Amino acid sequence: MSSPVRTALLLAFFLGIVATVTGADAAGSGDSFGNVAAAYLVKVDGRELWTRNADTPLPPASLTKLMTALLVLERADLRSVATVSTDASRETGTAIGLAPGDRMAVLELLAATVIGSANDACHVLADHVAGSETKFVALMNARARKMGLSRTRFANACGHDATGMRSTARDLARLAETAMGNPVFAKMAGVEESWIATADAGKRFPLRNSNLLIGRYRGAIGVKTGFTGAAGKCLVAFAERGGKRVLLVLLNAPDRWWKAEEILDAAFARGPAASPSRP
Repeated sequence: MSSPVRTALLLAFFLGIVATVTGADAAGSGDSFGNVAAAYLVKVDGRELWTRNADTPLPPASLTKLMTALLVLERADLRSVATVSTDASRETGTAIGLAPGDRMAVLELLAATVIGSANDACHVLADHVAGSETKFVALMNARARKMGLSRTRFANACGHDATGMRSTARDLARLAETAMGNPVFAKMAGVEESWIATADAGKRFPLRNSNLLIGRYRGAIGVKTGFTGAAGKCLVAFAERGGKRVLLVLLNAPDRWWKAEEILDAAFARGPAASPSRP
């Protein structure tokens, strides 16, 4: 190999190391973490720091439940009792095992939805608030429009893959911030494990937070996970340390837990975000 070629290769190699170590150092520098996810967004104290494909519509999986929970908090009496329909009891994916006719307080069902990402509990809430899941989805889309989530559209209440079901990292960040502004939601999102029961206390159900950062990553306070075949592994995470608050959205991130910790650590190590980046 000629000396000029070898020199060029070595230079490229060392520049690559520098870029990796500094994390594409300039604040608001755009795609700083490569292929960790199909799309991601990082905000520090409300200002964007790093993004990748933040406005690209993608399947949101159970991150959809952020909107479901928000509507329940806005529209339902948390002390009221809901009855499980046959359709809700047949929900696929993650579920706590509700049976037709079971009766449970809305607050308990909300905990199952937020903490455990239970699809049967989520469906019961949709029925209870709007009379049917179809009517509830109309409310979800109306609320999304009101919030300015222009690239978001829901097709069901729980996040199943469906035609037209989509959102973006930027829209989901705004939705998560709104949900975390509700103290009931914020408290639930930070619970590592709990129990709920039917209204007659005849059945009890254990809950464990699907967000594995809770109780493991220092400062983690929420928010929600998601997974489907089309969406891949998704995560919205909030963490606080030393008065600094970091929000992370990962869509279709194969190694979401380790990468989430890496990105959160990098964000906490940085100063305040500069101007937003929009690659």
